[in-house]
Amino acid sequence: MKIRCLTGPMALLTSFTAHAAVAQDTLTVAYFQEWPMPFQYAKSKGLYDEKLGVKLNWVAFDSGTAMSAAMAAGDVQIAVSQGVPPFVVATSAGQDLQVVDIAASYSDNDNCVVASRLEIDKGSVGELAGARVALPVGTIAHYGFLQQMAHFGVDPAGMTIVDMAPAEAAAAFEQGSIDMACGWGGALNRMKENGNVLLSGDEKEAAGILAFDLTTTSGSFAAEQPQLLADFVAMTAEMNAMWNAGDKRDEMLPVIAQDAGMDPDAAASVIDNFKFLSPKQQLSEDWLGGRVTSYFDGVASMFHDLGSIPSVQGSYAEFVDLAPLQAAAAR
Repeated sequence: MKIRCLTGPMALLTSFTAHAAVAQDTLTVAYFQEWPMPFQYAKSKGLYDEKLGVKLNWVAFDSGTAMSAAMAAGDVQIAVSQGVPPFVVATSAGQDLQVVDIAASYSDNDNCVVASRLEIDKGSVGELAGARVALPVGTIAHYGFLQQMAHFGVDPAGMTIVDMAPAEAAAAFEQGSIDMACGWGGALNRMKENGNVLLSGDEKEAAGILAFDLTTTSGSFAAEQPQLLADFVAMTAEMNAMWNAGDKRDEMLPVIAQDAGMDPDAAASVIDNFKFLSPKQQLSEDWLGGRVTSYFDGVASMFHDLGSIPSVQGSYAEFVDLAPLQAAAAR
């Protein structure tokens, strides 16, 4: 088990270590467009460059799998908001990635919806036996569906699973050919117009049914540049705290939206469904300090059962590095 931690004086010293010995002049960071987050305020204002003492080169990607490949090639040092499935696939194949931060939690932005005509809620979930369920197979939405059914004691083997992208599932759901649909974002909002969720985001999290993205890095970068990594995580935490406080929203939102390639209203409709956790929250047993590694184990098992990956790691705890968050929490 390789969950690396800094304790005692060393955790505090990381806040003051100078970058004089850092040989790296630039740092390349992967991120997603149209996925608005508080870090983009600091990105746009050059605050990361100032904090880290190096030039950051931000590169937009269209998939978490591409992020993994870029880190494996050494072209990218940090990936912000990489999804759990590409992380699990890469580490299952032996790539040494390290999770250093929960980029965002969005349990309300990824869910399953039951058709209103069925009049089924969390007190009558057993009536879903034999239902037709549309979902994107092999995604976090799929895993969340399996977790919800396990939570309610419903065997999904008795259901008909139809592999559909969220937008297609929303259309089929509206037409009445599907009893239950799972997805995220705008498609999920359209599903809700014709149905109801079984569990809210807070209820899902309380039951251990999570939906979140990661900030990841290569194992070599984490080992070679711990101070740069700690300062990156600390700046991200500072922006999250500023956003969460609420009083800077009017200043931050237009900047974030422009950087995300969105208008402010569209950006607000996305970011308002996200939760940005403090370092202390992330280090708790509820997140990286505990149940998240078991969550990785479950996702890997699902992929293995689906035949998407040939084998799984004995434990995914070795791919979590707590040191940067500990340093940020100590500041």
